[in-house]
Amino acid sequence: MNMPAEKVVEALRTSLLENKRLRRQLHRQTDTAVEPIVIVGMGCRYPGGVRSPEDLWDLVASGRDGIGPFPEDRGWDVERLFDPDPDAPGKSYVREGGFLTDAAEFDAAFFGISPREALAMDPQQRLLLETSWETFENAGIDPESLRGSRTGVFTGVMYGDYATRLRRMPEGLEGQVVTGSAGSVASGRVSYVYGFEGPAISLDTACSSSLVALHLAVQALRNGECDLALAGGVSVMATPVAFTGFSRQRGLAPDARIKSFAAAADGTSWSEGVGLLLVERLSDAQRHGHRILAVVRASAVNQDGTTSQLSAPNGPAQQRVIRQALTTAGLTTADVDAVEAHGTGTKLGDPIEAQALLATYGQNRNQPLWLGSIKSNIGHTQAAAGAAGIIKMIQAMRYGILPKTLHVDTPTPHVDWTTGNVALLTEPQQWPDQGRPRRAAVSSFGISGTNAHIILEQAPPATTATDAQPADQDTPVTWMLSAKTPTALRQHARQLLHHLTAHPELSAADVAAALTTRAALPHRAAIVGTTHEELTEALTALTTGTPHHRLIEGTPLTGKTVFVFPGQGSQYPHMGLDLYTTSPTFAEHLQACDTALQPHTGWSLLDVLHQQPNTPPLDRVDVIQPTLFALMTALARTWQHHGIHPHAVIGHSQGEIAAAHIAGALTLNDAAKIIAVRSKALHTLTGTGAMAAIPLPPHTVTTHLQHHPTLHIAAHNSPHNTVITGDLETRRRRPHGHRRHRHAGPR
Repeated sequence: MNMPAEKVVEALRTSLLENKRLRRQLHRQTDTAVEPIVIVGMGCRYPGGVRSPEDLWDLVASGRDGIGPFPEDRGWDVERLFDPDPDAPGKSYVREGGFLTDAAEFDAAFFGISPREALAMDPQQRLLLETSWETFENAGIDPESLRGSRTGVFTGVMYGDYATRLRRMPEGLEGQVVTGSAGSVASGRVSYVYGFEGPAISLDTACSSSLVALHLAVQALRNGECDLALAGGVSVMATPVAFTGFSRQRGLAPDARIKSFAAAADGTSWSEGVGLLLVERLSDAQRHGHRILAVVRASAVNQDGTTSQLSAPNGPAQQRVIRQALTTAGLTTADVDAVEAHGTGTKLGDPIEAQALLATYGQNRNQPLWLGSIKSNIGHTQAAAGAAGIIKMIQAMRYGILPKTLHVDTPTPHVDWTTGNVALLTEPQQWPDQGRPRRAAVSSFGISGTNAHIILEQAPPATTATDAQPADQDTPVTWMLSAKTPTALRQHARQLLHHLTAHPELSAADVAAALTTRAALPHRAAIVGTTHEELTEALTALTTGTPHHRLIEGTPLTGKTVFVFPGQGSQYPHMGLDLYTTSPTFAEHLQACDTALQPHTGWSLLDVLHQQPNTPPLDRVDVIQPTLFALMTALARTWQHHGIHPHAVIGHSQGEIAAAHIAGALTLNDAAKIIAVRSKALHTLTGTGAMAAIPLPPHTVTTHLQHHPTLHIAAHNSPHNTVITGDLETRRRRPHGHRRHRHAGPR
């Protein structure tokens, strides 16, 4: 049966388009599979009062440790628990460890959780919720903006002993304990509360859990399973079982201090913590303007296999996982400057790890590999240990300093340190710029035999979004703060004030920009000022609830935001130039509009605004409309940059084109072409007719126009505003009552 020629052509066209689509999809998948993954946010709680990555850096950079006595708020019989005899059943021969003193505290209402359900929740789940929020804030991302997104959660969780402490179950709590104590729910609850729709995976490889979680998150991003991922681990010891069990094995340091790779090493020290990292594909991070903290250059995971005993470390397996990561990264051993080691301080594990490092990173290098371990500062935080090492090395790359490892006087004699070029960080070391990115590796080895190794690379230089001039120091800025309750708002203000006191180098504008990325919660405060002193004075007033003339507090009105894009008539010389010189975002988007318009206009938008010689006047319709389009577009993008996003857009007359672009219906180039071509066409009609806007209702105007047959109603602008049109001479002779009304169209 013969097919008509037009159908054959249409079938071929459809086939070619489908082939093109499949090729583009294949290219995207290929690019994603090899694209660099970057860390854009981090959050943590660790022993020693550490509640942020900055606190953790302060702890290690100052050479302090966070080890302290057993907690007295967990129902542990601290006095009866201790016995110096390692063989005493049910006893611990150590009295100290690394603990989160506020592990029981939780703002349940903030997450919409009832007090009863919060009681049934393992503290590890609570800490994950709080720290995940802090991680997003660290990244400058509003968690509420990610609801429904393909964000993944990969969490290492070891302990499940909280439920055993609820001996007398309160009425109605039984069902909630099941989800409150299940390790599988630890990641799922985070996704549930925030509305994430990417993978949610809880895993337990013991001490390597958080690095394995990061490895899986990286793989998921490369496989296209998610667009953003939280990865890390959490450990809270609800009971002292870890101490009593390891006391029988004589595996704990009697003074609870880990002496990584030291001759005096005499065991590990159990600790608690939570560490989370937010990872994203590099291109996505750059497109969204997210700050890049570090690049995950490579990750690798393997297993010990059969060894002398289940829990014994395997040196050859550690070498293999290191070499696998180097191969994946395309690096040599000399390309990595430092290793944050597992370094648990045991007499068996440390020498095996040191020998593996000497056999790999210690070879073929001129400069020594610097070796350290954060466990000397905070103890072994178990499922959260690897994340602590990652955060420490990110901060070290940022500050250019490798902190010292504590409690090391002499390196362990059980290692032949002459077999490779590896040096212990017994003192802080400067980390100079070597003409290439700084690189560090982090190792974690699980007691079950699962090994993980991550290679980090210094963040690439931040790209400059615009070459506009910086804001003048006399330009007012606004600090926006919000919280779910008035009390929380005061606390937020105190935290900000403390941060500003610790970092006096921060500019008022930088603080303002950072605050715009936070979630907009119900109770809000706005502080307006031109100097740091003015702003902090009002901020101090907010902490105490004291009125201040620069401070406004309130709650938002319900409703939605609409951007309205007007027609022509609002133009004036030099419009927008003040904002252009003080707002880099506005300048960036105005320049983009200028670039898109010039091929169709033949003149520079910026030259017109500056009224440069030999530029067309701003009273021509083919100049007015492209200029207003650019101003409206740049202004809308500036509002969006500052967190004001429209629920809808509407345009009047030529404003419809800018509205369609902001709504996503037109690309910038298409919108620029339409506004330029349309206004040129209107310009050719100049002198053949006229329009006038009259502030009268249509029925009144209709009555007047009965005596002027060449004039007509062109538009009902509003119930009390009417546009008429007609020939030029008739318009000049229009009724006296209309002559006062401004011309708003071509003539």
